[in-house]
Order: sequence, then structure tokens, then C-alpha cells
Amino acid sequence: MSGVVTGASITQDVTLVCDVVIVGSGAGGAVLAAGLAARGVDVIVLEAGGAYTSADFDLDEGKAYAAMYQDCGTQSTDDLSIALLQGRSLGGSTTINWTTCYRTPARILAHWQKTHGLDQLTAEVLNPHWDAVEERLHITEWPEAMVNANNETILRGGRKLGWDVHTLKRNVNGCANSGYCGVGCPVNGKQAMHRTYIPDALAHGAGVYADISVERITWSGRRATGVDAVVLDRATNKPTGVKVRVDAKVVVSSAGALHGPALLLRSGLDGEGHVGKRTFIHPVCAVTGEYAHSIKPWSGAPQSAACHEFVDRGPDKIGFFIEAPPMQPMLGATGPKAFGTDMAMFMGQLEHASTLIALAVDGIHPEDPGGTVTLRPDGRPKLHYPTRPLLVEALREAHLRMAELHVAAGATRLTTLHAEPIAMMPDEIGRLADLPYGAHEHTMFSAHLMGGCGLGTVIDQEHRYKGLDNVFVVDGSALPTALGVNPSQTIYGLASRAVESISNAV
Repeated sequence: MSGVVTGASITQDVTLVCDVVIVGSGAGGAVLAAGLAARGVDVIVLEAGGAYTSADFDLDEGKAYAAMYQDCGTQSTDDLSIALLQGRSLGGSTTINWTTCYRTPARILAHWQKTHGLDQLTAEVLNPHWDAVEERLHITEWPEAMVNANNETILRGGRKLGWDVHTLKRNVNGCANSGYCGVGCPVNGKQAMHRTYIPDALAHGAGVYADISVERITWSGRRATGVDAVVLDRATNKPTGVKVRVDAKVVVSSAGALHGPALLLRSGLDGEGHVGKRTFIHPVCAVTGEYAHSIKPWSGAPQSAACHEFVDRGPDKIGFFIEAPPMQPMLGATGPKAFGTDMAMFMGQLEHASTLIALAVDGIHPEDPGGTVTLRPDGRPKLHYPTRPLLVEALREAHLRMAELHVAAGATRLTTLHAEPIAMMPDEIGRLADLPYGAHEHTMFSAHLMGGCGLGTVIDQEHRYKGLDNVFVVDGSALPTALGVNPSQTIYGLASRAVESISNAV
């Protein structure tokens, strides 16, 4: 990408100087960098992943997961019970996400205000930022006429049941409707950060560096002095031995809800014990339905419909919302716990399969503190995320509701993703009540990583780290709870709002 400095071009130790150094180039870091640079602030963005463009996006899942996902797509909780899908390239997760955009729900903002004291985070304050983001990223509602068969399952079944279902808004412009958003858009239809806010930042003079892994924030007293980093060899993801030092007036962590807390912890900044605590992931479970008609779940906009009938189940339970993931062959094969003939049978009927996912809304219930990020011996993040009884109950209920939705939509057969998969006819879904739920009982995953440096605990309402005057956190880790919607637009809006306070700190 023109203007981006890659690790391969840095062959000897270097010290850079700027007003603001931003660690990470995803939904938080890119929006912030563009906003600051437009105000004349001297900005440097450091991204650990590589810089890729549409020329690199050849729809090969094997290449994409290895190049653009954390741990080549194998990242998980410490007990290996929940897979954690997270981007790792210029643009962060926006380069490989499925484009779903929601403003932060009013009920979540009200909860933050009441429970976490975030009186400044109102819709009135955030609306102008969301307006600007929606215009820049072309966030518009996907036409129902273009909803693919996989997502149409939600609309058809939900309407028959009288549930709250709707089409989604997506950050696309010139979308080819290929369905392969998760491996990088080859036609530049997805308005990800590497196509929008990163070029905006570059146009205003920001320095953007790829293949640079930040090891620590350096600080003394109440002020940070900059960051120490190393150059990574993109082919091996190992340090080349070349070091990068950035001296800055302000340091911003936009490294995400796992690597952001890890960066602070490696730097000796634990936020009085709060850093890494209250990490939320919208834990996901799934049920697959087989249909007589062709679904081709790998084709068409990956997410274009949702069901929010159960997002708020009252004060004593964890809610969940339902969406439909794309099912390209490699991604689809990771769901069932099947091998050999069983896997061949699953893949053989993939054309007629629609998989629904339920995403639990963690962190709202007072007895649901989420998970905790700590450091592994090598300094990488480790997430401990227990499946507590409240979550187990929600997973059980979610399975039943997804099964009902499939049946209403006309599924002829249903399959769970349990360790011992259960296949059911439409009149047998009552069997779900007797199945085990929780860690290692069935496939679980997450692509929504939030919390760990929450507003009101680790950082104040201006995103400033409470222990230092010139360190800020602007990314998904700032969220004090999960959202009950896909998080990208919330992060865009918070980053846009943070431009003012961070520019004032320079």
C-alpha cells in the first residue's frame, strides 16, 4: 500500500519522534489516526500484522487465515474451549470481518450510565460521530432482495414465529456479493480501515508502519515517554532483531481486547488490578439446519439479517441474539466435531446447510464478570473465560430457539455441534433440553472481543489511563460490557469522539 512502511524496509535500529503514537490500526486506531492527522497532529501508527491490498485477496482461505488472523486462526481461550477469531493485519479485524454495523443500543448506553457512571456517553454525544462514520464508510441497510438464502432463513422463520427479525446495515460500497468478506475483499467493496481511514491518515501526513510489534510502553512518574518495538519478519512472524523506538508526547493503545491489556501488563501498568479483568466475547454456539433447497452458504453477503427477540431476557438471565455466519469450506469444516466419513458427509451436504449462531450478551448481569486476560510466560495474552451457570443456561436456551427458527423456516433435519453431534428431525427438538452445555461440550467461538480496559475502571470517560496523564486506550477493550450487537460501529464512534480529548493532550 502506497505510503505504508513495511518491516522489510527497516534493516537497522531506528528511533522515531512524533506527537502521538498509536499501537494498532483497526477500528479504533485507524479512525483516531485519521482524525488526529486531519487536525495537524503528528501521528505514527504501528501495526504488528502485514499490509495487504485487494491484489493479495485471492479467496484462498488457507492463505488468508495464516496471513491475516491472530495465531493463524487458531487463537482460543486458555482451556481451548472457545475459538477466538481476530484480525491481524493493517486494518485489524475490519479487514476480515463480515461488515455488520450497529450503533450502540440505547439500553446498553443506559446501563453504562447507571451501572458504570458513564454519564458522558449518551446518544446525543455519539450521534454526530456515528453520522460521520456512516457517511465515510457508506454504512447502509442491505436490501432485502439481496439477502442470501443462508440469512433468509432468519427472516422467513422469524416472521413465521412473530419474532423480532430485521435486515442489517453493512459498511460496503460496490459490493460484489461474493460472501468472502472473511478472507479480504478482492474488489474493494468492503469499506475497511485499510481502504478508508488509513488512507485518510496517510493523506494528512501520518506515518503508518506494518510488521512492527510493540513490546512495551515506557514511562516515568505520571507520564509515558513512548514505546519500544521490534520488527517482525512477515513470513515467519518472528523478530528480525531490528528494534524500533518511538518517542511520543502521547501513547495510545488500540491493540484490541486481548493484546491491548497484554501491552499494558507487559509495561507494568495493571490499573490497580483492573487491567485484563471484565473481558467479554459474546460467546457463540450454533445449530445447523439441512434444507431441501439449495442454500450455498458460502455465497452472498455473509451477514444480512438478525433476530433480536431474545437479546434481553430480563434481569435474571443472559440474553442472546441470532445471526447467520458464512460457511466457506474451511470455515465450515471447523464447526462440527467430526472426522473421516462423518466430516465427508457434513461437507457433502454443505450446499443445503444453513447454520445459525447465537451470541450471548455477557457482562450485563451483575454475576457475570466475563473473563480475564493475563500474560503467558512469553508475554503473549492468555484469556481465561469460564462458562458459568448463567451462561450455560443461555447456551441451552439458545440451542432450542435456533432449532425452532430452523423448523419454522422449513429445515428437514437439524444437527448440533456437540462433542457427540445430535441429529434431529423437526419434531425431535425437545431432545435438546437433555444435552450437556458449556466448555468442551460443543463448539463455541467468538469474533467479538471486548473489555479488559473498561471505561470507568481502567480508563476515564476521555479514554485516559487513570494512572498516567498521557496514555489512552481507544479500541474494543474500552467497552465496560458486551453490546448485544456487533461491535465495530461502537468502536468507530468512540474513536471519533476520542479525537478531541487526545488532541488536547498533545
